[in-house]
Amino acid sequence: MIVLQALGALNRGRSVEQFLGPSGSPERRWIHWVEIRPVRGAYEVYLHAALDCESLTRDLVSLPPLFEGEEEDFGPLLATTNAPLDALDAAETRTGAVRERWVNQSMAGDKYYDYMMAGRPAIAPDGQPWPTPQSS
Repeated sequence: MIVLQALGALNRGRSVEQFLGPSGSPERRWIHWVEIRPVRGAYEVYLHAALDCESLTRDLVSLPPLFEGEEEDFGPLLATTNAPLDALDAAETRTGAVRERWVNQSMAGDKYYDYMMAGRPAIAPDGQPWPTPQSS
């Protein structure tokens, strides 16, 4: 999704998200994805983390949350902005998200599925390293 499409979706009140790839160790793998959600005239940036289970799924929110007691569909709120471009900038700064990798809501699950089908590669499909999110 190009930036104009991501901005258009946000301006229409639709969320955008990005699969950020793997984290953890071979014994306890997990994944991250970032979401920008329009909420009451503002834009909230969330970082989600879930266990990387063996099941082949495209539904990221169905994966067990990384930390017990977390709600499945919410990760920590990283930023709140008044403009969609500022939300993209905040998400990219805080999580390492890549401008060209934004997708419509629920499509990050397809990127996770592609990642699993490719054998969980150490680098992203565009040849770049996976981002390393900073949640604090």
